[in-house]
Amino acid sequence: MSTTICFDFGNSRYKAAIFKNGQLDEIVVLEDASIQTLKNLVEQWKPTKTILSSVVHHDKAIESFLETIAPFHLIGPHTQLNFSTPVGKPETIGADRIALCAAAVHMYPNQHTLAISLGTCITYNFINNSHEFLGGSISPGMQMRFKSMHEQTALLPLIKPTKDFPLVGYDTKTNLLSGVVWGMAAEINGIIEAYEAKYSNFNVLLTGGDLSYFVPRLKKRIFADPNLIFKGLYAISETNQ
Repeated sequence: MSTTICFDFGNSRYKAAIFKNGQLDEIVVLEDASIQTLKNLVEQWKPTKTILSSVVHHDKAIESFLETIAPFHLIGPHTQLNFSTPVGKPETIGADRIALCAAAVHMYPNQHTLAISLGTCITYNFINNSHEFLGGSISPGMQMRFKSMHEQTALLPLIKPTKDFPLVGYDTKTNLLSGVVWGMAAEINGIIEAYEAKYSNFNVLLTGGDLSYFVPRLKKRIFADPNLIFKGLYAISETNQ
Protein backbone atom coordinates (compact mmCIF):
# COMPACT_ATOMS: atom_id res chain seq x y z
CA MET A 1 0.00 0.00 0.00
CA SER A 2 1.26 3.48 -0.92
CA THR A 3 1.19 5.89 2.04
CA THR A 4 2.03 9.56 1.65
CA ILE A 5 2.31 11.99 4.57
CA CYS A 6 1.77 15.63 3.60
CA PHE A 7 3.08 18.05 6.23
CA ASP A 8 1.73 21.60 6.42
CA PHE A 9 3.61 23.95 8.75
CA GLY A 10 1.46 27.08 9.01
CA ASN A 11 1.68 30.22 11.10
CA SER A 12 -0.94 28.97 13.56
CA ARG A 13 -0.73 25.17 13.48
CA TYR A 14 1.37 22.24 12.34
CA LYS A 15 -0.68 19.57 10.60
CA ALA A 16 -0.20 16.39 8.62
CA ALA A 17 -2.47 14.53 6.23
CA ILE A 18 -2.13 10.82 5.56
CA PHE A 19 -3.06 9.58 2.09
CA LYS A 20 -3.42 5.85 1.43
CA ASN A 21 -3.45 4.80 -2.21
CA GLY A 22 -4.37 8.33 -3.22
CA GLN A 23 -7.25 8.73 -0.76
CA LEU A 24 -7.19 11.06 2.23
CA ASP A 25 -7.31 8.82 5.30
CA GLU A 26 -6.67 11.07 8.30
CA ILE A 27 -5.72 14.61 9.37
CA VAL A 28 -3.39 14.95 12.37
CA VAL A 29 -2.79 18.19 14.29
CA LEU A 30 0.81 18.05 15.53
CA GLU A 31 1.75 19.17 19.02
CA ASP A 32 4.88 20.82 17.63
CA ALA A 33 7.37 20.51 14.77
CA SER A 34 10.05 18.65 16.70
CA ILE A 35 11.95 15.69 15.28
CA GLN A 36 10.48 13.46 17.99
CA THR A 37 6.90 14.41 17.10
CA LEU A 38 7.54 13.66 13.43
CA LYS A 39 9.34 10.45 14.33
CA ASN A 40 6.32 9.22 16.30
CA LEU A 41 4.04 9.94 13.35
CA VAL A 42 6.36 8.26 10.86
CA GLU A 43 6.68 5.16 13.03
CA GLN A 44 2.89 4.93 13.23
CA TRP A 45 2.11 5.34 9.52
CA LYS A 46 5.33 4.10 7.82
CA PRO A 47 5.08 6.37 4.76
CA THR A 48 6.39 5.50 1.33
CA LYS A 49 6.60 9.24 0.47
CA THR A 50 6.55 12.54 2.36
CA ILE A 51 6.17 16.19 1.34
CA LEU A 52 6.50 19.39 3.36
CA SER A 53 4.87 22.79 2.86
CA SER A 54 6.23 25.33 5.33
CA VAL A 55 5.60 29.07 5.70
CA VAL A 56 7.59 29.28 8.95
CA HIS A 57 11.28 29.02 9.84
CA HIS A 58 11.33 25.32 10.64
CA ASP A 59 14.31 23.30 11.85
CA LYS A 60 16.25 22.23 8.74
CA ALA A 61 17.09 18.97 10.49
CA ILE A 62 13.48 17.97 9.80
CA GLU A 63 14.24 17.79 6.09
CA SER A 64 17.28 15.59 6.67
CA PHE A 65 15.26 13.33 8.93
CA LEU A 66 12.41 12.89 6.44
CA GLU A 67 14.90 12.16 3.65
CA THR A 68 16.15 9.15 5.62
CA ILE A 69 12.64 7.68 5.90
CA ALA A 70 11.32 7.70 2.33
CA PRO A 71 11.38 9.82 -0.85
CA PHE A 72 10.88 13.39 0.37
CA HIS A 73 9.99 16.67 -1.35
CA LEU A 74 10.14 20.21 0.05
CA ILE A 75 7.88 22.74 -1.65
CA GLY A 76 10.14 25.43 -3.11
CA PRO A 77 11.32 27.27 -6.23
CA HIS A 78 12.38 24.04 -7.95
CA THR A 79 9.09 22.21 -7.41
CA GLN A 80 7.52 20.94 -10.63
CA LEU A 81 3.98 22.32 -10.87
CA ASN A 82 0.87 21.83 -12.97
CA PHE A 83 0.67 25.60 -13.48
CA SER A 84 3.03 28.43 -14.43
CA THR A 85 3.84 31.55 -12.39
CA PRO A 86 4.23 34.59 -14.69
CA VAL A 87 4.53 36.97 -11.75
CA GLY A 88 7.32 39.07 -10.33
CA LYS A 89 9.66 37.06 -8.06
CA PRO A 90 7.84 33.69 -8.28
CA GLU A 91 10.36 32.32 -5.77
CA THR A 92 8.60 34.35 -3.05
CA ILE A 93 5.22 32.64 -3.50
CA GLY A 94 4.23 30.96 -0.24
CA ALA A 95 4.18 27.17 -0.17
CA ASP A 96 0.56 27.23 0.99
CA ARG A 97 -0.49 29.30 -2.03
CA ILE A 98 1.40 26.95 -4.35
CA ALA A 99 -0.52 23.99 -2.92
CA LEU A 100 -3.85 25.81 -3.33
CA CYS A 101 -3.13 26.59 -6.97
CA ALA A 102 -2.08 23.00 -7.65
CA ALA A 103 -5.36 21.77 -6.18
CA ALA A 104 -7.36 24.31 -8.20
CA VAL A 105 -5.79 23.27 -11.51
CA HIS A 106 -6.17 19.58 -10.66
CA MET A 107 -9.87 20.00 -9.83
CA TYR A 108 -10.82 22.53 -12.51
CA PRO A 109 -8.44 22.24 -15.49
CA ASN A 110 -8.65 24.93 -18.17
CA GLN A 111 -10.99 27.07 -16.09
CA HIS A 112 -10.62 30.37 -14.25
CA THR A 113 -10.50 29.67 -10.50
CA LEU A 114 -10.25 31.90 -7.44
CA ALA A 115 -8.94 29.94 -4.44
CA ILE A 116 -9.45 31.66 -1.09
CA SER A 117 -7.75 30.48 2.10
CA LEU A 118 -9.00 31.65 5.50
CA GLY A 119 -6.15 31.23 7.94
CA THR A 120 -3.84 33.57 9.83
CA CYS A 121 -4.18 35.72 6.73
CA ILE A 122 -6.76 35.60 3.96
CA THR A 123 -5.10 34.82 0.65
CA TYR A 124 -6.87 35.26 -2.68
CA ASN A 125 -5.22 33.22 -5.43
CA PHE A 126 -6.33 33.49 -9.05
CA ILE A 127 -5.46 30.87 -11.66
CA ASN A 128 -6.65 31.52 -15.22
CA ASN A 129 -7.85 29.02 -17.80
CA SER A 130 -4.33 28.76 -19.21
CA HIS A 131 -3.09 27.39 -15.87
CA GLU A 132 -1.26 30.60 -14.97
CA PHE A 133 -1.16 31.82 -11.38
CA LEU A 134 -1.61 35.55 -11.83
CA GLY A 135 -1.40 36.44 -8.14
CA GLY A 136 -4.19 37.90 -6.02
CA SER A 137 -4.17 39.61 -2.64
CA ILE A 138 -3.51 39.09 1.06
CA SER A 139 -5.36 40.61 4.02
CA PRO A 140 -5.53 40.01 7.80
CA GLY A 141 -7.35 36.89 8.95
CA MET A 142 -10.02 36.62 11.63
CA GLN A 143 -7.79 35.95 14.65
CA MET A 144 -5.37 38.65 13.56
CA ARG A 145 -8.20 41.20 13.47
CA PHE A 146 -9.47 40.26 16.92
CA LYS A 147 -5.94 40.34 18.33
CA SER A 148 -5.00 43.66 16.75
CA MET A 149 -8.09 45.42 18.10
CA HIS A 150 -7.28 44.11 21.58
CA GLU A 151 -3.59 45.01 21.44
CA GLN A 152 -4.00 48.41 19.78
CA THR A 153 -6.66 49.69 22.19
CA ALA A 154 -6.85 50.15 25.94
CA LEU A 155 -10.23 48.63 26.67
CA LEU A 156 -11.31 46.21 23.93
CA PRO A 157 -11.04 42.58 25.12
CA LEU A 158 -9.58 39.65 23.23
CA ILE A 159 -12.56 37.44 22.47
CA LYS A 160 -13.05 33.96 21.15
CA PRO A 161 -15.08 33.77 17.94
CA THR A 162 -18.51 32.18 17.84
CA LYS A 163 -20.92 31.58 14.97
CA ASP A 164 -24.02 32.73 16.83
CA PHE A 165 -24.26 36.53 16.99
CA PRO A 166 -26.48 39.26 15.51
CA LEU A 167 -25.69 41.68 12.71
CA VAL A 168 -26.39 44.54 15.15
CA GLY A 169 -24.19 43.94 18.18
CA TYR A 170 -25.71 44.68 21.59
CA ASP A 171 -22.53 44.59 23.73
CA THR A 172 -18.77 44.81 23.25
CA LYS A 173 -18.31 41.15 22.34
CA THR A 174 -21.10 41.02 19.77
CA ASN A 175 -19.99 44.35 18.31
CA LEU A 176 -16.51 42.89 17.79
CA LEU A 177 -17.93 39.68 16.33
CA SER A 178 -20.20 41.54 13.95
CA GLY A 179 -17.46 43.89 12.85
CA VAL A 180 -14.88 41.20 12.19
CA VAL A 181 -16.96 38.36 10.77
CA TRP A 182 -19.48 40.41 8.79
CA GLY A 183 -16.66 42.75 7.75
CA MET A 184 -14.62 39.85 6.40
CA ALA A 185 -17.67 38.39 4.67
CA ALA A 186 -18.30 41.75 3.00
CA GLU A 187 -14.65 41.88 1.93
CA ILE A 188 -14.76 38.39 0.44
CA ASN A 189 -18.06 39.04 -1.33
CA GLY A 190 -16.72 42.33 -2.67
CA ILE A 191 -13.53 40.81 -4.04
CA ILE A 192 -15.49 37.98 -5.68
CA GLU A 193 -17.76 40.56 -7.32
CA ALA A 194 -14.73 42.50 -8.58
CA TYR A 195 -13.37 39.33 -10.18
CA GLU A 196 -16.78 38.64 -11.71
CA ALA A 197 -16.73 42.05 -13.38
CA LYS A 198 -13.36 41.23 -14.94
CA TYR A 199 -13.56 37.51 -15.69
CA SER A 200 -17.33 36.69 -15.60
CA ASN A 201 -17.19 32.88 -15.32
CA PHE A 202 -14.89 31.33 -12.74
CA ASN A 203 -14.92 28.87 -9.86
CA VAL A 204 -14.55 29.90 -6.22
CA LEU A 205 -12.79 27.54 -3.83
CA LEU A 206 -12.78 28.22 -0.09
CA THR A 207 -10.55 26.55 2.46
CA GLY A 208 -8.79 27.20 5.77
CA GLY A 209 -9.51 26.75 9.43
CA ASP A 210 -12.03 29.61 9.61
CA LEU A 211 -14.16 28.73 6.59
CA SER A 212 -17.17 27.52 8.62
CA TYR A 213 -17.76 31.09 9.87
CA PHE A 214 -18.14 32.42 6.35
CA VAL A 215 -19.76 29.80 4.11
CA PRO A 216 -23.31 30.83 5.16
CA ARG A 217 -22.48 34.52 4.63
CA LEU A 218 -21.17 34.38 1.07
CA LYS A 219 -23.41 35.23 -1.87
CA LYS A 220 -21.77 33.29 -4.70
CA ARG A 221 -21.94 29.53 -4.98
CA ILE A 222 -18.63 28.19 -3.74
CA PHE A 223 -16.85 24.88 -3.22
CA ALA A 224 -15.75 24.66 0.41
CA ASP A 225 -13.12 22.10 1.36
CA PRO A 226 -11.06 22.36 4.57
CA ASN A 227 -8.49 19.93 3.14
CA LEU A 228 -7.82 21.69 -0.15
CA ILE A 229 -4.18 22.49 0.64
CA PHE A 230 -3.48 18.85 1.50
CA LYS A 231 -5.04 17.65 -1.75
CA GLY A 232 -2.81 20.07 -3.60
CA LEU A 233 0.24 18.84 -1.69
CA TYR A 234 -0.57 15.25 -2.57
CA ALA A 235 -0.89 16.14 -6.27
CA ILE A 236 2.49 17.92 -6.13
CA SER A 237 4.03 14.96 -4.35
CA GLU A 238 2.92 12.62 -7.13
CA THR A 239 4.37 14.95 -9.77
CA ASN A 240 7.73 15.42 -8.03
CA GLN A 241 8.47 11.89 -6.82
